[in-house]
Amino acid sequence: MSMLAVDRAARVSSFNAVAKLAATLVTTVTLLLSIDAVSAGVTLVCVLALMPFTGLSARVLWLRSWPLLTAAVLGAAATILYGRPAGDTYLQWGLVHVTDGSFQLALAILLRVLAIALPAVVLLSTTDPTDLADGLSQRVRLPARFVLGALAGLRLVGLLVEDWRELSLARRARGVADTGRLRRFLGQSFALFVLAIRRGTKLATAMEARGFGAPGARTWARPSVLRPRDTVLVLIAVAIAAASAAIALAAGTWTFVWAL
Repeated sequence: MSMLAVDRAARVSSFNAVAKLAATLVTTVTLLLSIDAVSAGVTLVCVLALMPFTGLSARVLWLRSWPLLTAAVLGAAATILYGRPAGDTYLQWGLVHVTDGSFQLALAILLRVLAIALPAVVLLSTTDPTDLADGLSQRVRLPARFVLGALAGLRLVGLLVEDWRELSLARRARGVADTGRLRRFLGQSFALFVLAIRRGTKLATAMEARGFGAPGARTWARPSVLRPRDTVLVLIAVAIAAASAAIALAAGTWTFVWAL
């Protein structure tokens, strides 16, 4: 399942895209301020408790989040082996140094990555890029030229994946992909880069010809409307972030990242 595909059947998809982005940023920024297991754990528990209300099935959530879960586990494992030494030592061999401190830091990193990744997965799974662009331009007042250009670029990501597959098949048909895996990868990457530049140039010219960069007030086919439920969503995110920070401070585990 593509990470860019939008699940419009989920209940959370009906929320305004800007509100969902703001809610995700609130929890993410709070977690980025500190590396401790308590604040990340509180946020993760709250996020998991709210998951049934998003309308995403367990299968869809797993298919979209398993790469992030794998990265979180690998990051925690590397931290256990090479993390900051503190407390009792359990294993020391060369660069490998397993201690109490490395276990604590690994747990904090694991929970932190999961607490940041899961809300982001829900956001990407239930937000159409066009809705987000409409909201950023109409509600956040970002420059329409920049927003529409970013939207056009995002829409081309799927085409890049398809271009890579077609390039692989074409090079194999010509017999130039049988040996030299590294050379083949570099050559195919350069070909994809050239193809992307050509397509981007043509798209930019077409958008300019259709008036996307014209001065003056711009009209929008779909208005972005903020409803009371969107405000409730942001307030829930603020409450989760405040609770996680307050509980971590009360437990004495809150540690600013620049203090590490």
